[in-house]
Amino acid sequence: MTHSFLMIGQSNMAGRGFLHEVSPIYDEKIKMLRNGRWQMMAEPINYDRPTSGISLAASFASSWRLLHNQKDDIGLIPCADGGTSLDDWSVEGPLFQNAVLQAKAAQKISTLSGILWHQGESDSNGQKHRLYIEKFALIIKTLRAELNAPDLPLIIGGLGDFLQDGMYCQYFNEHVEVNAALMQFAKDHHHCYFVSAEGLTANPDNIHFDAVSQRKFGVRYCKAFQEKNHILEALPDEDQIIETIHQKPLTKNEKHEWLQYQWAMGTITAGEFQAQVAKLG
Repeated sequence: MTHSFLMIGQSNMAGRGFLHEVSPIYDEKIKMLRNGRWQMMAEPINYDRPTSGISLAASFASSWRLLHNQKDDIGLIPCADGGTSLDDWSVEGPLFQNAVLQAKAAQKISTLSGILWHQGESDSNGQKHRLYIEKFALIIKTLRAELNAPDLPLIIGGLGDFLQDGMYCQYFNEHVEVNAALMQFAKDHHHCYFVSAEGLTANPDNIHFDAVSQRKFGVRYCKAFQEKNHILEALPDEDQIIETIHQKPLTKNEKHEWLQYQWAMGTITAGEFQAQVAKLG
């Protein structure tokens, strides 16, 4: 059985963590949806821009697999799009309609088990936070109705405190109010759980979570999903969980996938690739 999760929101859900800053996660039982079919996960998962990178989804999926369900596969449905506002996610718009289309495609080959949401930076000015809960409620209600899944769990991530410190801080001067709206929404609606970004750090732009923080965020999202509860602070064992993820021995298929990637990217020669594959047996 494959349990699938829909990824929606803007760039911090798509992921902008630098790929070289963390160890890759390889797990043949973690899939991503491409052209209506499951492929073995590789980062970046949500390739919405050439700047796509590490997102929270890989560590979310790996935590789910290693700590809670080693038997089943998990599938990620990437539909987040950088720079998008809540209005861009209106139910009449193409982003929403694409998310429904991709999720319905996944439902044909998996059990849709949850929604992962991170968005709000683009609504952190101009008093947009005042209508956030109302607009977001319509989006989620309609999405669940379209997917015939009224009790589908929704995990909502908070915005980073670093937004107030960057060169574009004037565009995020109401991020505290958006965070409050996100938390209030989670508290007021069934099967919705808020995840704090407490202590998480950013890329030099002070807009996007860095790769290390995205790994931690994914662990927190998983904790919220598993316990069906809000996560309002950093987890005491999140670093240990990430270390467990990275220490997982690679299977033969996972090693082969990693070698193929290195060869395709030109970091090893054809001869080196063939020699390493031969060692796999």
